Amino acid sequence: MTSAPMSGRKAQAARNDELILQAARAVFTADPGAPIAAVAEKAGVGISALYRRYPSKEALLQKLCGDGLKLYIEVTERALAEEGDAWEAFAGYLRGIVDADTNSLTIKLAGTFHPTEELHHDAARSGALATEIHRRTVEAGALRPDVTVADIALLLEQIASIRLGDEKRTAQLRHRFLALATDALRVPPGHRELPGPPPEDEELSARWSPG
Repeated sequence: MTSAPMSGRKAQAARNDELILQAARAVFTADPGAPIAAVAEKAGVGISALYRRYPSKEALLQKLCGDGLKLYIEVTERALAEEGDAWEAFAGYLRGIVDADTNSLTIKLAGTFHPTEELHHDAARSGALATEIHRRTVEAGALRPDVTVADIALLLEQIASIRLGDEKRTAQLRHRFLALATDALRVPPGHRELPGPPPEDEELSARWSPG
């Protein structure tokens, strides 16, 4: 069965919503302090059309991060469903997260708005999934046991901070550095102990508290 086509008005509203979200991501990851009017301008829609969909900047930020969490969950669940080589599934998970670019939202937007209950729920789900794929890969003897889930989270944020040239070049460089990082993560014949203690979960989650 196929769904009925949307009416002209509904289709235009859906297009506007997609334009608004794309613009909001670009505007706020470049400057979290930008006004919501900058999003309307970049999206090419009237400010009234934006406010009908998102009554405040906070609501728009909540939507952006909610979508990012859902995409993270989707990528991780897909990797966990892989029944083959544990390392290949883990490496595919890392590549999928880099492609989804959900960490750019964390880098720029953590602590700039108040998370909703749904966001808290999805964050807990994403954390549980990340822990599970990490555990599975360590138990398979493929991932360094002294690397923690929080280590991986910060590594992905570092890769997400790479921006050079256009989108294609940025993606190329991010995957280049991910490849370098995964070589260090995989269990070699003999690895050195990592210097310093790993980051704590509390250190990462505290960034989401405004002020």
